[in-house]
Amino acid sequence: MPRNAYVTDLKTLQGECTANFIRLTRLLGDLEVGETREVELFNQGRRLGALCLKLQERAPYTSVVRVSQRGILDSLIDTPRMRVHLYHDVRMAEVTDFQQQRHFDGRYRYPNSRMHQPDEKLQLNRFLGEWLDHGLAHGHSLHLPQLP
Repeated sequence: MPRNAYVTDLKTLQGECTANFIRLTRLLGDLEVGETREVELFNQGRRLGALCLKLQERAPYTSVVRVSQRGILDSLIDTPRMRVHLYHDVRMAEVTDFQQQRHFDGRYRYPNSRMHQPDEKLQLNRFLGEWLDHGLAHGHSLHLPQLP
């Protein structure tokens, strides 16, 4: 019996990208190009590491942010890192690079040589959303506002 081919759920993907735009703009605040914001991550009172957001580029209609995490296991495992493009005109943020791999299709045949899931692009953007949600809900900024 042949399996049905995966059909891209464009509405869900766009919803994730819109929610990620809102999450990222809240976390980035007024960051300038080249600056980094670190948010300490906690779970049940235990320090897990820090969510690091670096604004790499800003143009009138787009921004590029590097999202990564640092923690106590950095020397043992490859911690998550991604590049995210924010599209200001449509208020969406999309993962464009994950673990130094670029360009993700909306769907993949499965199995495939790189073992991508059929909905890899949606899963990456969903992962970003969960990561940012955790930072917003349980994180503490390491950057305090400067006094005049």
